[in-house]
Amino acid sequence: MRPSPPETHHPDNICRRLAHDPPDRIPSKSYAKRRCHSFNTDQGDRAVNTKLFQKLRRVTGLIAFASILIGCGLPSTGPNKQQIYSGGQASSGPAWVIPVTAIVNQKTAIKPSSGFASHFKTLSKVGADMIRAGDTLGLTIWENVQDQLLGEMGPTTLQTVQVDGEGYIFVPYAGRIQAAGNTPESIRKIITDALKEQTPDPQVEVRRIAGDGATVSLLGAVSAQGIYPIERPTRTLSAMIAAAGGVTISPEIAQIKLIRGNRKGKIWLQDLYDKPGLDVALRAGDRILVEEDTRSFTALGATGTQARVKFEVQSLTAIEALAQLGGLRTDISDPTGVFILRSERARIANSLLARSDLKGAQRMVYVLDLTQPNGIFIAREFMVRDNDTIYVTEAPFTQWSKTIAALTGSLTAINTVNATATGN
Repeated sequence: MRPSPPETHHPDNICRRLAHDPPDRIPSKSYAKRRCHSFNTDQGDRAVNTKLFQKLRRVTGLIAFASILIGCGLPSTGPNKQQIYSGGQASSGPAWVIPVTAIVNQKTAIKPSSGFASHFKTLSKVGADMIRAGDTLGLTIWENVQDQLLGEMGPTTLQTVQVDGEGYIFVPYAGRIQAAGNTPESIRKIITDALKEQTPDPQVEVRRIAGDGATVSLLGAVSAQGIYPIERPTRTLSAMIAAAGGVTISPEIAQIKLIRGNRKGKIWLQDLYDKPGLDVALRAGDRILVEEDTRSFTALGATGTQARVKFEVQSLTAIEALAQLGGLRTDISDPTGVFILRSERARIANSLLARSDLKGAQRMVYVLDLTQPNGIFIAREFMVRDNDTIYVTEAPFTQWSKTIAALTGSLTAINTVNATATGN
């Protein structure tokens, strides 16, 4: 074995002697300088290599950790675009995925049906003076003789009388008189003719007092709910609603339901003013219900809200629905992945897919890409329906942002633990 160099010839000792000993005590000074320089260079290279290795090891660890995080699955608002596409194909699968085009808009545009049947619209206005069963009449009779049949000298006011279910009233000395179907003037003449045989030249006054037989009931979102008589100014639907103080909700979402016996009809309040033919004549016993539109859609994903949202207009488009949600979030939303999920009618599904064998409701996933040149125009024409689900996927960079956040958070925690352990 080669003997170890003397202690005095070790490079580290030579460097110390060059720095501190007098020159006359260092033999072969030029040799000592060369040994010292070579030693320092080797030591520096070793330090650089060690730091570089540590950095590479740290980067490799971060990459491996990121791969583990991605593989484990980071928190998200739901499936991404690729997962939705893989779950349903345009040819088969549990759901049909269809990109929205102008043709798709035309085939899926269905407005909710509303209106009155002919039974409501063909009836004429009720005569304001026509007496009906249930009406109440006030009678006053004047006689021109001292020995009066009905009382003392002067006018005799009888108690108010109500028209019975068969349409008759009873007047003393005149008998049972048909009132329903006649006007107060006609009834006055009938009573006058009947009393002429008992008293000369009687004078009769007949007044119609509103009763339960000539009323309608107003319920729901009106200023004053209650029972209202059908009078000359309130013989139509719009006039009766106005008599109740009007509606108390937004006209855009106000619906009017008219119930007559076992028949029903429903219209939008705005249609009542836009289409005069819907301002139907009322009948005794009609019930009028003013209510708010109950349609809604569900918002999920990267929309900024996860909720059930009511319609704010009669015909809601996809763009208007997104606007109700506050629009897409620029930090997480993917404008190429706006999905509308719907249980579509078989007739429409067959038309869209050029088929004829589909039966029953079909699960449809309509895809909107707002980054296309006409993407926003297409979305402005796509009609949202009751119970639709609007789902917006997250942008691809969102998952990377979550990965980086998880990494930096983990490293911060590790550094904190190390600092605590070392007392720094």
